[in-house]
Amino acid sequence: MSHSHDHENIVSRPALAMAGAVVAISLLLTAAVSLGIADREAVPAVERAKAAVAPVETRLLNFTDQPDGSVLVSDAKSGEAVATLVGDNDGGGFVRGVMRGLARDRRMREIGAEPPFALTLWQNGAVSLTDSATGRVIELGSFGPDNRATFLRFLSAGDA
Repeated sequence: MSHSHDHENIVSRPALAMAGAVVAISLLLTAAVSLGIADREAVPAVERAKAAVAPVETRLLNFTDQPDGSVLVSDAKSGEAVATLVGDNDGGGFVRGVMRGLARDRRMREIGAEPPFALTLWQNGAVSLTDSATGRVIELGSFGPDNRATFLRFLSAGDA
C-alpha cells in the first residue's frame, strides 16, 4: 500500500513576499516615529493644549470596592457618595475594568488607593479620567458613547 505524501510549500512566493513587505514597512514606520522622522499620532492632551480647549468641569473622585462586590464612587473633597455600582447593568463592569487597570498600575508603583482620580469634561465634549498619583490619563470617549456616559454621570453636567 503506497501513500502519496507531499511536503511542497502551499504558500505561494508572492504571498510570502507580500507578508515580508508588510513586516518591513511596519518596522520602518515604527523606526521613523521612534527617531522623530515621522510625527507621532496625536495625543489628546497635547491636541487640547494646542487648541486651548479648557475643562468645563472637573471632579475629584474615589472608587472603593465594597464587601458586597459593589463599587462606591465618592467625591474626594466632600466624601459624598456619588453612585454605588452593582453588577454590569449600570455600567459597573466598565467602571470596574477601567479602575482595575489603574489600580494595577498603582500597585506596581506601590501607591495606595487614597489619591483621587480627576474626571474631566472638556469644551470639545471629550471626557478623561486622570490618575492624580501616576499621571495616567484614560480618554473615555474612545470606548464609545455608552461607556463615556457611564463616567459622565458622575459630573454635575452629567447629561452633556
